[in-house]
Amino acid sequence: MPRESFLKNRIKSVGFALRGAWVLIRTERSIKIQVCIALLVTAAGFYYEISTTEWILQTLAIALVLGVEGLNTAVEKIADYIQPRYDRKIGFIKDVAAGAVMLVALGAAIVGLIIYVPRVF
Repeated sequence: MPRESFLKNRIKSVGFALRGAWVLIRTERSIKIQVCIALLVTAAGFYYEISTTEWILQTLAIALVLGVEGLNTAVEKIADYIQPRYDRKIGFIKDVAAGAVMLVALGAAIVGLIIYVPRVF
């Protein structure tokens, strides 16, 4: 059987990633909330005409929150698959993953405050 080309494999990979992102957004409440917040701060960026540097920082903050939130969801799903019943060690793993999301979200909130507080007040 002939091997698929590099380009075909990359296109398939992008398709899988887009499907995964869509499933994540469609099925996970926390991601839906984060996407809404991302859309609001993006609109605020246009309204307040933030600088290129601020756009970069805001975009990175949004991407980090969404990416870590997605990884947290994956960790939780894997943990639940491995051990459907309560397990103290699995609980620890899930708490650490959720804590990572909280830390990134806190950092993103600080970025947002630095950008928007001077403009709003």
